[in-house]
Amino acid sequence: MVVRPISTASIYRILFIASSLIYTLKAQYSDSDESMQTNEEQEFEVGPDPDKLKIKVVENGIPETDDYRLYFKSQHGFVSPLNDIPLFVNLKERIYNMVVEIPKGTNVKLAMSLGEKLNPIKHEVQNGKLGYVHLAHVVPHHGYIWNYGAFPSTWENPNENEAYTGYKGDGGPVDVVEIGDRVAKSGDVIHVKALGALGLIVDGKMDYKIIAIDVNDPKAAKMNEIHDVETYCPGLMKDTVKWFEHYNVPKGKSKNTLAFNGEFKDREFANNVTEKSFYKWLLLSIDKVKNPGVSLTNTVSGDDRYQGKISFKDAAEIVKKQLAGNKLFTKVK
Repeated sequence: MVVRPISTASIYRILFIASSLIYTLKAQYSDSDESMQTNEEQEFEVGPDPDKLKIKVVENGIPETDDYRLYFKSQHGFVSPLNDIPLFVNLKERIYNMVVEIPKGTNVKLAMSLGEKLNPIKHEVQNGKLGYVHLAHVVPHHGYIWNYGAFPSTWENPNENEAYTGYKGDGGPVDVVEIGDRVAKSGDVIHVKALGALGLIVDGKMDYKIIAIDVNDPKAAKMNEIHDVETYCPGLMKDTVKWFEHYNVPKGKSKNTLAFNGEFKDREFANNVTEKSFYKWLLLSIDKVKNPGVSLTNTVSGDDRYQGKISFKDAAEIVKKQLAGNKLFTKVK
């Protein structure tokens, strides 16, 4: 890797991202709107100030196939959920955007594709097979027991020992467990506040799970720390520990190791982990650390091609090319 001094363009990008700390993603849902949504597109508003972007989550392909993709598209064109959606909704209050990958109550493993341009959500493939979670013998629930996803504009460096445990990062964005009542949809962008964190050590890598709640949940105003979860969601944290300990067991692996002796860390700790990962993503995005293969292609957050910025026209061509072999939903709207 060629290490370059920070250019004027890079400084501009830093200022751009800093300004994104006060951006606000406005997700507007109503019963009437939801009833009109199709299986192809789920619409909500994203409002980076001053230019509001209307985002459509465009579903392409057949669910539970390896061709399935979920793309994010504004009125101007496609965007990357990893690189174009800002982390912060409200910096002062530590309110974050969360990209929902896996809805509560489902068992199909979905995730943003880190290696594909524009980072669409797709099915995880493990040893040539689609990934599923089956843990009925561990906890009395079907699949994921919360909405599961990730914080945009975050990254855990797999080549750097993280501050709290000394383990290297897992190479992905920070994972989020959202414990509210609503069953979200894949591709939803919701506003959450962190309540705490659980640390896993998976395959020798540190894998944090931020425990969060949708700020619009009826219980959110009463829940501000990790100890509040047991009060308002009794038993959920115990089930969460069991779930993360055992989710790899059906694949023939041993139980996962929990960091900090399985202790949940508090909100301040969770915010620190999240914000450190934001700066790690920033360094990745300006080519200051080794990139293990994460696509930084974006249409909004970058400022030149060196940092992955492409035109909306080029983004549409990427999507068309990726979907060329798909006989369903090949039309890019």
